[in-house]
Amino acid sequence: MRLHRNLCFATVDGLLQIFNEGMYADKVVQQLLKRDKRWGSRDRAFVAETTYDIVRWKRLYAEIAEVKEPFSRDDVWRLVAVWATLKGIKLPDWKYFENTPSRKIKGRFDEFSSVRKIKESVPDWMDKLVSKELGEKLWGKEIAALNEQADVVLRVNTLKTTKEKLQAELFDLDIETDEIKNYPNALKLKERANVFTTDAFQKGYFEVQDASSQKVAEFLDVQPGMRVVDTCAGAGGKTLHLAALMENKGQIIAMDIYENKLKELKRRAKRAGAHNIEMRVIDSTKPIKKLYDKADRVLIDAPCSGLGVLRRNPDAKWKLQPEFIEKIKKTQSEILNTYSRMVKPGGKLVYATCSILPSENQKQVEAFLASENGKNFNFIKEKKILANESGFDGFYMALLEKKN
Repeated sequence: MRLHRNLCFATVDGLLQIFNEGMYADKVVQQLLKRDKRWGSRDRAFVAETTYDIVRWKRLYAEIAEVKEPFSRDDVWRLVAVWATLKGIKLPDWKYFENTPSRKIKGRFDEFSSVRKIKESVPDWMDKLVSKELGEKLWGKEIAALNEQADVVLRVNTLKTTKEKLQAELFDLDIETDEIKNYPNALKLKERANVFTTDAFQKGYFEVQDASSQKVAEFLDVQPGMRVVDTCAGAGGKTLHLAALMENKGQIIAMDIYENKLKELKRRAKRAGAHNIEMRVIDSTKPIKKLYDKADRVLIDAPCSGLGVLRRNPDAKWKLQPEFIEKIKKTQSEILNTYSRMVKPGGKLVYATCSILPSENQKQVEAFLASENGKNFNFIKEKKILANESGFDGFYMALLEKKN
């Protein structure tokens, strides 16, 4: 591979925004990709993947390059030099790469390979916290899996097409996909491609949704004709899956505290042909109280640390703080306690997170079941998904049933 100056410049600019200005990697990459209309798909892939790669391995590369934050522009060029050297890419004779000690870089890489928090590039507090909750051995396996690039997985929209038809349509566009065993509506791309520009996407034949995330709606055991509440719907990936599972029959009430996210869901629902969804903004306790004892099914896809989805959000490693995790646990507990009241007797509830921490998952469910309100529920089953076992995102889900 040869390095191209304008692509490296774009990458360096993006990294400075992410590291020094606290901008989100996905937003920065989106902007960078619009920078030069002449770039082909390969150029854009280079910028996106290199930026994410250096964000993912920030700590390791900074230790090797012997640079500290806040990074200067020269420091970031040194990170690029480390990245390229470790990838086996020959450095061009640009002034930014003068005196790059290639042998020393490889030596320092070997030196750090026995120190997990540097080798796997995580902050000290995170390494300490998660190894305490999961155990040293399991955390070691899990963080290695979470540092791999995530696959692109599609969820076939069964309201509009079948898996076979979609697979054939994408194949005609030279986009090859594989089915995934035990994931009925999932297709995995063999190679990364921009699927959002395809006709099939515009027509609402699929959504991009990780395989683990696709398990959540299935876990809720919905049937056509039910009244279902998705309490933390966001932009609605799981809401749309519920609509498909319910064959557009019945009612889904999609709720969120952020109105702009529900507007995005409305747009996506229109494209998907999902017309049994009603949006409600949670701007007070009123919308929730109105639904007490009214829902057949309630999904609580709770806000969480997001530690299970570090593969697609590597910058979360550097943005997340231990105080946030403590705060979010209190929120999870309050949400579970309040939103569970919407379930009618005999109805079911799923509590789910994209975290791998037991304190955000089974511990929250145990505490709820021991509470005054939780005594009205029976625990049915739970599912813990780890990236190192599944190859997909880390997730947790618990199914509870309200006593009659």
